[in-house]
Amino acid sequence: MVLTNCIRLTATAVSKFGQRDILCNIRSLTTAPVASTAITSFSPSTGEQQRRQHASYGKMSGWQIHSYGVPQEEIQFSEGIKMPILKSPTQLLVKVKASSVNPIDVAMINGYGASVLNAMRCKDGGIEFPLVLGRDFCGEIVQKGLGISSRELEVGDEVWGVVPVHLQGCHADYVVVEKYCLFKKPSNLSKIDASAILYAGLTAWSGLYITGHLGDLLGAISPVGGGAGKKVLVLGAAGGVGTLAVQMLLAEGVEVFATCSPDAMQMVNNLGVKYVLDYTDPAHVQNVASVGRFDIVLDCAGKGTEYANEVPWLYDQYITFNSPVLKNIDADGFAAGMYQNAVNLVRNNAAALSTRQGLVKWGYFMPAPQGIAYLQRLAEKGKLLPVVEKVFSYASTPDAYERVAQKHLRGKVVIDFE
Repeated sequence: MVLTNCIRLTATAVSKFGQRDILCNIRSLTTAPVASTAITSFSPSTGEQQRRQHASYGKMSGWQIHSYGVPQEEIQFSEGIKMPILKSPTQLLVKVKASSVNPIDVAMINGYGASVLNAMRCKDGGIEFPLVLGRDFCGEIVQKGLGISSRELEVGDEVWGVVPVHLQGCHADYVVVEKYCLFKKPSNLSKIDASAILYAGLTAWSGLYITGHLGDLLGAISPVGGGAGKKVLVLGAAGGVGTLAVQMLLAEGVEVFATCSPDAMQMVNNLGVKYVLDYTDPAHVQNVASVGRFDIVLDCAGKGTEYANEVPWLYDQYITFNSPVLKNIDADGFAAGMYQNAVNLVRNNAAALSTRQGLVKWGYFMPAPQGIAYLQRLAEKGKLLPVVEKVFSYASTPDAYERVAQKHLRGKVVIDFE
């Protein structure tokens, strides 16, 4: 799934300082009108005052795709997007101040999950194109539904939140989300850091606590976490999900082992991981095997289920976020795709169990409120801070997508809307 006035943890800063030093230094059913938060015709670099004027006419700017393809060709700026409106008493309208770009955004431009996600989108009254991407954000509430009390959230509150993957996203001036996807922003996080945690953090949290049962039943249904004394291997610990996963595990007293590329080893070590291995060194496979049995091997590197049977490691669970479920449905249709998914899962588990290894599972992003609450608790205690590789301006959003498309990230890529 940081002290006051702490600095943002960039990849450079993490490499230069230890984690301890870094953390110590660093429109229906509504109650409030959009009113003062409002954008005329402008370019992506237009100032805040013009954006407010434009929004007063029910329009906003944003970045959209109109067909599937590659990011540098498909991502387009538009200044005439219809502002989203509240459709239920439990929704809120948020003015976005910062948002990260995640690998899922690039994958969706390439057509990943188009069959299932588009069916879900249209079922909720949406359309396939144009599509705004972006899954996590930091911003300010400008409107809220009648079903949300002032004790919970109020207009003007600074918040962080996530958008389910089948809905219109947050790479635009405004986004509408359900209450369960939104919490008050931890006061000790900057808008940049807050915008870089939730999608990757909830992916890691779901893999560990929903799929992996690291904290047993209580860890899955509440924000208590758990897992002290267990042993977990994180593959791809230098990426957006991996850097947050290792911090979560360390905060819970888990013994953490990690793999990454040689140029990222110091960074991962500075996050607090004692046992960091170079995955490009062939000897790392045997070195990991010599450690003994792991409670969980968490694949944040996209190795997939086949890799679980290629290495001689012992584990109770091997959990990968590189699931073939949507890919198979895209390729073969729903019925044939789900059949292929079942065959893949049975085959991989049969192979693993025959070699005295454990279960092979798929992990997923899950926008669960107890997951957000868990991440909020860690962030407020100064135990969770994103590694931010680079911050792009709103006008440079296509460049941010291109950087994520190049892969081998050191943490997260963020767009600063202001």
